[in-house]
Amino acid sequence: MVLAGDLRKGVTIEYEGKIFTVVDFLHVKPGKGAAFVRTTLKNVIDGKVLQITFNPTEKFENAIIETNKMTYSYNDGELYYFMDEEYNMEPLNYDQVEDALKYVKENDPVTVKFYKGKAFSVECENFVELLVTEAEPSVAGNTATNATKQVKIETGLYIQVPMFVNEGDIIRIDTRTGEYMERVKK
Repeated sequence: MVLAGDLRKGVTIEYEGKIFTVVDFLHVKPGKGAAFVRTTLKNVIDGKVLQITFNPTEKFENAIIETNKMTYSYNDGELYYFMDEEYNMEPLNYDQVEDALKYVKENDPVTVKFYKGKAFSVECENFVELLVTEAEPSVAGNTATNATKQVKIETGLYIQVPMFVNEGDIIRIDTRTGEYMERVKK
């Protein structure tokens, strides 16, 4: 159990049957009246953010989130399957893997998060290298400015890249922002 007065950034708690991470907190001791804790909580499952004020003596169940390195195996049309090092398969639905799928292809490593033994989300690596499958050809003279163009990568995602990137190039992408980082040498 954790008291509201002991909440800190990054602490994960169970509140009203849902799991939240403390994004921000402020302990307030007004001149008149009782002290309170103003918090910003983010739901770890759906990402919704709440701002709630608590009495410092309120108690919460400490939620322990487990992470496991897994490999994306395949999609059967409905479920996406991830395999751990002991060859155990974990099926997840589209809502649970939607964000990671933009940057993950089969056999790529991912981090799967679990709460009470049940998987609820997938995170891909911070930086991935993917093949450009569709791009308009570069035009001589367009590389002097910061002009960009849209290309399609092998996962089906479209991103903005500099004009010199061509179809068949491998590019590094920051998955946290979705931005092009660099062209990878072959």
